[in-house]
Amino acid sequence: MNSIQCTVSWNPIYLIFTDQAPKLLYYSHIPTAFVFLLLGIFIFFKSRYSLVSRVLLFISLAFSLWSFLDLYIWTNSSSGPMLFFWSLINLVEILISISTIYFAYIFLEGKDVSVRYKLFFSSLLLPFIVLIPTKINLSGFNLGDCEASQGSLIYYFYFLEIFFSLWLLVYLARKIIKTHQKKRRTTVYASLGIILFLLSFSGANVISSALTNFFGSDVSGTNWKFLQYGLFGVPIFMGFLAYLMVKFEAFRIKIISTQALIFALIVLIGSLFFVLDLFTIRIITGITLILTIVLGYILVRSVKLEVQRKEELEKISTQLAAANDKLHQLDKAKSEFISIASHQLRTPLTAIKGFVSLLLEGTYGAVPETQKPALEKVYISNERLVQLVEDLLNISRMDAGRMEFDFQEAQIEDLVQEAVDTLELSAKNKNLYLHWGKPAPFMPKVKIDVTKIKEVISNMIDNAIKYTQKGGVTVRAEKGSFFDHDSREQKTVVRIIVSDTGIGMDQEEIDMIFNKFQRGREVTHYHTDGTGLGMYIGKKVVEAHHGKIWAESDGKGKGSRFILELPVA
Repeated sequence: MNSIQCTVSWNPIYLIFTDQAPKLLYYSHIPTAFVFLLLGIFIFFKSRYSLVSRVLLFISLAFSLWSFLDLYIWTNSSSGPMLFFWSLINLVEILISISTIYFAYIFLEGKDVSVRYKLFFSSLLLPFIVLIPTKINLSGFNLGDCEASQGSLIYYFYFLEIFFSLWLLVYLARKIIKTHQKKRRTTVYASLGIILFLLSFSGANVISSALTNFFGSDVSGTNWKFLQYGLFGVPIFMGFLAYLMVKFEAFRIKIISTQALIFALIVLIGSLFFVLDLFTIRIITGITLILTIVLGYILVRSVKLEVQRKEELEKISTQLAAANDKLHQLDKAKSEFISIASHQLRTPLTAIKGFVSLLLEGTYGAVPETQKPALEKVYISNERLVQLVEDLLNISRMDAGRMEFDFQEAQIEDLVQEAVDTLELSAKNKNLYLHWGKPAPFMPKVKIDVTKIKEVISNMIDNAIKYTQKGGVTVRAEKGSFFDHDSREQKTVVRIIVSDTGIGMDQEEIDMIFNKFQRGREVTHYHTDGTGLGMYIGKKVVEAHHGKIWAESDGKGKGSRFILELPVA
């Protein structure tokens, strides 16, 4: 069907070239759409993986499309294009309304909407989409008014717009009431901006369209101005959004949002050059002045707060630096004290050990049988003290970075065999089995400090025996490999696995047993003399060999597994 040109005198296309030209039309559509689109793009590119930023970008794109469609309808007199654009503009407006509700929910709740609500809103929107190409939407073209004739679908459009607006109002009101006091200000500001945007945009459109439909062309010339003023809700919404970004860093792009805000003000003020009517200029200037005052106050206040925070942070940083230096001094003094005290303790303990050993051997004469148990207890207690002193010395050396290692190539099986031979008697005394599954082929050699790694392996087996009441301990060795993502190479390792049928551990105990002075919660019932240093020292020694040591357990009463992993030389 060919387009028809209409010539009605009040249509804007004929007023553009007269003194009564509605320049407000361009100011309400072009700058607001451009600034809103710019803000949406800025936020999206600074937080592109955020759902809320994607929804805001969609709203800004939809509003820009709506502005283009509406501007074309106002400034065109050809019936064909006008009918086509008119059939789409209400759909775009409803999409903006739904998207605004969606934005409000995910922004305030921090999560996506459930599928049930998505299906509900889609079911409301689907009939409208299906009926758009029919005469129920547009029944024809009125040459007298140079407008499309609305069908009965317009009443469903009014219903949807009012329903969505009320839904949003109820949701935001409930959200403000339920929100915790700390987050209430953010919720209030976001709600005000969203409500003003939706009511001024959709409300102005619905009221203007409804008045025209109910009263006809007699009010059309006035309604178009009412519609344009309603669009100023968009910069109000953007103002509240900018405040949230600057004040509460809602999208974590504080600097970018401030730059976008300044650029938006430049665009809004610069658009005054395209307005000739004095009354319209005064209205535009007043709105721009209000926005500038409000947003300027927000920015200045934000900058002052930033300066105060920076000064406070500098003071705190200075205090922390001084406290950190003092802690380093105290830590150094502690390490030196432990080192000196340990060295001083080693001499008398060694002497006690030697003399008690000589007494038990009868070097100074026969010892009555009644006194031997007491001397044996002294010897055992002294041994515990010697081990504690040695552990403290090792810790002080590690903390000071003075632990020395003598690396050499060795067969890991030999170290395990020595540890098993040494501890086999301890297992027999508790009626436990100690099984060493020595691998048939030789394992690859490892470059290690033999003495220290042997102590680690011995400690693993000894602990397994101590905390196992029945059953026994199994020790095995295996070769493994893994892909090292840091070096991008395939690495070969040897593993020593010590498994027991003992008391087991929960995940909390597994996480803490390699910490300094930490033991399992229930181990004191089975062995009271531990210090909680053995596994800590073992882990530090293994890490110095670029290896790993960790524990596994299926739970309480289900035994444990300790795994030592060392890189192949």
